[in-house]
Amino acid sequence: MKNATLWRATGINTLISIGLFAVLFGLLWLAELIFPEANLLKWHDPAWCVGIPASIIGVAYILTIRDPQNYTGFFAGIVMSILLGVQFTLQGSYDSTFLYFFVFIPFQMMSIYKWSRSKDDGGASFEPKFLDVPRFWLSIGIGLAVTAGDYFIQTYIFQHNGLDENIAVKLFNGLMISSSFLANYWLIYRKNDAWIYWFIYFTVRKDCVNFLKPFITKDGGIFVHAFIVMLFVFVLWPCVMKLTEGKK
Repeated sequence: MKNATLWRATGINTLISIGLFAVLFGLLWLAELIFPEANLLKWHDPAWCVGIPASIIGVAYILTIRDPQNYTGFFAGIVMSILLGVQFTLQGSYDSTFLYFFVFIPFQMMSIYKWSRSKDDGGASFEPKFLDVPRFWLSIGIGLAVTAGDYFIQTYIFQHNGLDENIAVKLFNGLMISSSFLANYWLIYRKNDAWIYWFIYFTVRKDCVNFLKPFITKDGGIFVHAFIVMLFVFVLWPCVMKLTEGKK
């Protein structure tokens, strides 16, 4: 597939994302007219405003990389990660800032390199697959180890409390870090397991505590991105639609 075709698809997906958010903000504006106290559009909040282009670009990113041949979506992903890193810095969520700048962006750059080179192998690597059993359990083990390590770091370095205090908060933070690492890593190799880890990541995020009221929280804009990511876990990822064809 020619690069011009790939970039054209990314551009089209960006326009689709802009259209979706135009409808979304139109609905939010109407909701504010009906319920003025709702305060859904937080134009006075710099972090919320930064989250708008981040979410628009993020949806375009996900729409693009659902095609396992289109590496250009990762360029949009890098822009999204930069904007979200800025957003979370403004909000004081420095652990999320670290994730986007030092985990997401490097892995997205690696994905560009890997996906762009795979067109030379005759297209065999274009079909995503699930991990084999040994690597599946290795991935689980690494995830648990990172989660446990972060639990101790949160306990003794950041929170200075006991192992039996704030258990849920520390576990969720550890799962957020481990799942984001594994999701980004396996996406480089077009493994469907990446989307399972993405689902875990967006489930345990701090701002998912108020998931039923996504557009009232300060991080409201990112929930659209999170929802789109989770929607693609097993719905539109090309390999999943071909599972009945069997594994090679």
